[in-house]
Amino acid sequence: MPHVAIVLAMDAASHRPAQVTAGLPDEAFVTDGLLTKRVLRAHALAVLEPVGDELLWDLGAGTGSIGIEWCLLHPGNRAIAVERNPERVARIELNRERFGVADRLRVVTGALEVVVPDLPRPAAVFVGGGLSSAVLGSAWSALPVSGRLVAHSVTAESDIVLLDAYRRWGGELSRVSVETAEPIGNYTGFRPARTVTIWAITKD
Repeated sequence: MPHVAIVLAMDAASHRPAQVTAGLPDEAFVTDGLLTKRVLRAHALAVLEPVGDELLWDLGAGTGSIGIEWCLLHPGNRAIAVERNPERVARIELNRERFGVADRLRVVTGALEVVVPDLPRPAAVFVGGGLSSAVLGSAWSALPVSGRLVAHSVTAESDIVLLDAYRRWGGELSRVSVETAEPIGNYTGFRPARTVTIWAITKD
């Protein structure tokens, strides 16, 4: 009787079958708190529109969660995570090993303005940290037709950068606020997280 081998993909953090949609639990990643939270990560990956066999730039990668999930969504997807903080770079390297994407997620240490011009051309770009007009301009120039760009901001200064980009190139500019239930004495209230401004665009 022939033997049948069964391979089951497991979630690295919980040893349960890995989910097949974007938005892994925040607790699945090793992080210092600089993490695109689950709801916003799922939204970002949705508007990045991965179709497979594509390269993503994850700029200001922090924990590396966007690049990691991009790779998990399709076996042909690749990502380059750029982060200037050496301690966060070490966490990205640890996370990519935990999720089994070390061979497809390259980590580059350095300032975005210095590193970005030398990166191979991407199909999509996510900017989670280190946002500036210069970085957006370089990313926009590198994108091919039908390339996608998504950027997040949590500060007034970065909001201005995104507003300028929206006025210049168009796309969609939105703000997302998430509130989570927690106890207030014997009652339940909702604690708001920091509101995030999101600019998303596909290059025509």
